[in-house]
Amino acid sequence: MALIKTILVSSIILVMGCSVTTTQIEGKHDSGPEEKTQRQNPGPEKVTPCQLMNDPATYNHKLVEVTGFFSHGFENSTVKDPGCATRSIWFEYGGTTATGTMICCGVSAERSRLEPLVVEDIPIPLVEDDQFRKFDKLLQSKPDTLVRSTLIGRFFSGTLEEFPTGKIWVGYGHFGMHSLLALHQVLSVEPQDREDLDYSFDPGDGYIGNKCDYEILTEHEIGGVSVEAQKRAEQVETRGWAFDDPSRVASNALAGFLHLDERSITGLKQTRKAQGRFVYEWRNETKGTKYRIVVSRPYWLSFYAKDPGKVAWVVLAAYEYKCV
Repeated sequence: MALIKTILVSSIILVMGCSVTTTQIEGKHDSGPEEKTQRQNPGPEKVTPCQLMNDPATYNHKLVEVTGFFSHGFENSTVKDPGCATRSIWFEYGGTTATGTMICCGVSAERSRLEPLVVEDIPIPLVEDDQFRKFDKLLQSKPDTLVRSTLIGRFFSGTLEEFPTGKIWVGYGHFGMHSLLALHQVLSVEPQDREDLDYSFDPGDGYIGNKCDYEILTEHEIGGVSVEAQKRAEQVETRGWAFDDPSRVASNALAGFLHLDERSITGLKQTRKAQGRFVYEWRNETKGTKYRIVVSRPYWLSFYAKDPGKVAWVVLAAYEYKCV
């Protein structure tokens, strides 16, 4: 199969209503009209993003109800659960409304399409009600944002392909490297009403110019690491500073990455501040090396905290720079 498959399948057809694949169940007795309707049009199966990512083949083409963290930005339109898997699922709206995500290759970033979405010969309608409009407004409100929502969609596993790093389910999204969740209906949306939390998704802040190469010191997937940092802050009395001193969190983490005494990390400078986020820089004069640390109070971490109102500062990303 071609590695890159656009989600806007060429054989798009007009959708007049919700079309659900039916499953015929043989019975030994006559069924009433209501029972027959339930058998022929089964409701969505409740699953987690982890279940979809860990066993894509089982849920292929199924209508599912998923609660997860949906993110949208440049080359990104994904759903995941930071507490489990290392990969994410691409998502796109059904109907004629699109997420408008800029990705490679040959996929339009327009917010609408001429005809309703059809994927693998299955039409995907979209319920454009108040819940959907609330969900879409939050996703589109910033260049990079994260929304927790429960929704119904149809899942497409893609195909299992062999790569140098192992086998991966691919076929959709940026470079065709994801499975797909095609959105049918939004059931609920969590508000973004706290000024102390970081609602963005991308750690970012790594690029500082063409003359500088950099190495990422943090793990590629920071979900599990951040959850553990929250737990340590809650369990160890001596780490109370993790809740109110982001610069200490930055210097403590940098000392750990570099195997230094934290007291040697002096002259840490704050270079940027945003809602729920600080960026710090430090130069090792001895080695002539520069470091940047992104510290955040992630919105999603409030769902893992003992007290949702008390989220720790955690390191989203740390970079080491070697400049010409």
